[in-house]
Amino acid sequence: MTDAIRFLHELGFDDLPEDVVHQAIRCVKDLIGVAAAGTSTELSRIIRNHAVENFAAGPSRSARLMFDGRAVSPPGAALANAMTIDSVDAHDGHPACKGHVGVGILPAILALPEGGMTGREFLTRVVIGYELGSRLGQALHATAADYHTSGAWCALANAALGARALGLDGEKTRHALGIAEYHGPRSQMMRVIDFPTMLKDGSGWGAMAGVSAALLAADGFTGAPALLIESEETASFWTDLGNRWQIREQYFKPDPVCRWAQPPVQGVRDLKAAHGFTAADIDRIEVDTFHEAARLAMREPTTTEDAQYSLPWPTAVAAVHGAITVDHVQGEGLNDTEVLRLSRGLVLREKPELQPPFPAKRIAEVTVVLRDGTRLESGLVEAHGSAEDPMTDEEVSAKFRLYAGPMIGEQKAIELEEVIEGIAETNLISGLEGLIYASR
Repeated sequence: MTDAIRFLHELGFDDLPEDVVHQAIRCVKDLIGVAAAGTSTELSRIIRNHAVENFAAGPSRSARLMFDGRAVSPPGAALANAMTIDSVDAHDGHPACKGHVGVGILPAILALPEGGMTGREFLTRVVIGYELGSRLGQALHATAADYHTSGAWCALANAALGARALGLDGEKTRHALGIAEYHGPRSQMMRVIDFPTMLKDGSGWGAMAGVSAALLAADGFTGAPALLIESEETASFWTDLGNRWQIREQYFKPDPVCRWAQPPVQGVRDLKAAHGFTAADIDRIEVDTFHEAARLAMREPTTTEDAQYSLPWPTAVAAVHGAITVDHVQGEGLNDTEVLRLSRGLVLREKPELQPPFPAKRIAEVTVVLRDGTRLESGLVEAHGSAEDPMTDEEVSAKFRLYAGPMIGEQKAIELEEVIEGIAETNLISGLEGLIYASR
């Protein structure tokens, strides 16, 4: 049995450090808030209806759609719920993975409760998902030539969580992981950066593939080995399980756009706070950044995907409005004339000196040129929310209420937050399920 499989099946709640449990609760809260906001998007509407039409609940096993309530199959729920979270690009991520763990694992955990989970088991599975997923992402990017979406490697983490839920033995778990690795979406991340569409980060497909892999392995389908776990080439990624808790290293996003675009957003905010100018005072904004961020070049978004995979647009929104909300990246928010003026005129440059720190650090430099010719320079900027500059508990809660409140109501958002914060003390997570599966 590999270290990863042993960790998956043997880890218990009492093995978790207190701060790791606390971080897991923060991650769950953030993901559920983003899921609630995600139901406002066209992407979520389409995929939820698709799941109902094409992933019908079976006679012996079913799951439900978040903030919708309709019953579908577990793979269908994993697909639609992960895509709903991913539809609003505001969920957590891991720098070294160049991607996102939580968006896939939470829907996979919820899709296979298998008779009900205690709150402690739920949080233990959350931690397992982050620990396996973070390492799988690093292992894939260390061994594959292309830059793959999160769904490619999170498929294995989701299969692992399914194996734990279904009580699979070590050999069937190996097959579940192998099936997920083979059938997971090896989709190219930079394609959707260059051509933003609803494909997003592949997280929904990875969640579906992982849950399906576990169910197939339970029925005797074979697929082992998973090379990301069992090959000598990736062995070093698995030696510190249970000692280095990578859930601690996740970042939280202040804004619903690609993390690569958030340093210049931060830079504009910092300059605005320091110098007190308004958007009307700005002639243009200049941004120097690393290669991947410079490819977020959409200036006149017509869809929420365009806006989320843009650097000029959210930087301009920050200059005009300060805060960036979900409303700024969809619908009428895309027609803001002052934001369009600054987005169209933004000077975007790739600066080679800012490339070496990526992906551990995402850095930009911002210059705001005022109409009177004054040049205000930010210096090197990183976005707030990293492990080194974390969002406070109060900031995570404020973001949750901002995202969930408009969709489910302020009072229900308060009740849901209280349930999440107390989840470790609940015998079953039925209280959480009752709130997140209620229709809007």
